[in-house]
Amino acid sequence: MFHTDCPARDVVDHVTSRWGIWVLISLRNNDLRFYELRESIRGISEKMLAQTLRALVQDGLVWRKVEPTTPPQVTYGLTEFGRDVGEPLTDLFNRITRRLPPRNAE
Repeated sequence: MFHTDCPARDVVDHVTSRWGIWVLISLRNNDLRFYELRESIRGISEKMLAQTLRALVQDGLVWRKVEPTTPPQVTYGLTEFGRDVGEPLTDLFNRITRRLPPRNAE
């Protein structure tokens, strides 16, 4: 049984949230700045991206680096823990992608 106060439960909730999965998949190959990450995840608002990143940084899955420029440039990447957790998600995404029929050009 999984208790509501289990620390892993919060991390699993953040990873498997609608946007958490896409952040981890998007960061699998490259570190990205905030706007690049937003552009790579279609449909996510700036507010939801900021909230998702905040949770994943707090969980130790994503690192955040702020360059002292005007405006500040913020870059995100996966920690070793994030790469470890994200690997099966990427594998799942790739397996699904291989099995889906190609979309017809409209």
